[in-house]
Amino acid sequence: MLLRLLLVGLLFFGMAFHAKDSYRRVVNTSFDSGEYFEYRVHYGLFNAADATVEIAPEVQAVNGRPCYQVNVVGKTLGAFSWFAKIRNQWVSWIDTSAIVSQKFYRNVRENDYRKTETVVFNHPNDAAFVTDENGTKQHAVPNNVQDAISGYFFLRTIDYSKLNPNDVVSVPTFFENAVYPLKVRYRGKEVIKTKYGKLNVLKINPIIPDNQLFKGENSIRIWMSDDSNKVPVKVEVDLWVGSLVMEIRNYRNTKQDFKWF
Repeated sequence: MLLRLLLVGLLFFGMAFHAKDSYRRVVNTSFDSGEYFEYRVHYGLFNAADATVEIAPEVQAVNGRPCYQVNVVGKTLGAFSWFAKIRNQWVSWIDTSAIVSQKFYRNVRENDYRKTETVVFNHPNDAAFVTDENGTKQHAVPNNVQDAISGYFFLRTIDYSKLNPNDVVSVPTFFENAVYPLKVRYRGKEVIKTKYGKLNVLKINPIIPDNQLFKGENSIRIWMSDDSNKVPVKVEVDLWVGSLVMEIRNYRNTKQDFKWF
């Protein structure tokens, strides 16, 4: 009887240790608490929208894990709001060690459309619990699944020096009750001009399937700083009607100073 209890105890301890240690560990030299970025979006000659990306100054606990709380806010401006009035907020709680989403919240206000949703991830059991106006539903998800915000932050931790131009990185992403294999193609290095000066950058583009909004699978192009920050400083989006350009407007509390020239 004593031996059986001992074996059960050891098994329980082993399971508990495995659950505690089941998360991957990602080296992150790119971002930290307090980081802030502000962007301006242009549609042709018009100022179309503003967006901010901010990491809360304090680490928070979600699912018993330390997390960065990332708050993203986007809103249309001026005359552009006559055609598309958008007031959106997304919040992601990103595990500081594994760089995966522990929790995701979105409050969408687009013209007459309204959507409020919270997703809580249970990574040891590969599950996501989605709560909205219809209640809570459980979904199966793959290992290290991301949300729409945490996936972008994970891309900032990748060592692009180990990639060749046209290599593709795939990130499993959970959004709107489904898992999508977000695929991003690395295009190589370039130099671009910003309001702060010129900057060495890495160019990537998400591979977009055919749809009624974006024009072609290479319709989104992102330029990230070629340093340890790996911050998007410019984004171009080809639409079926016109195009959007998003550029950095303000920033503070980066882990490394930008090397403008």
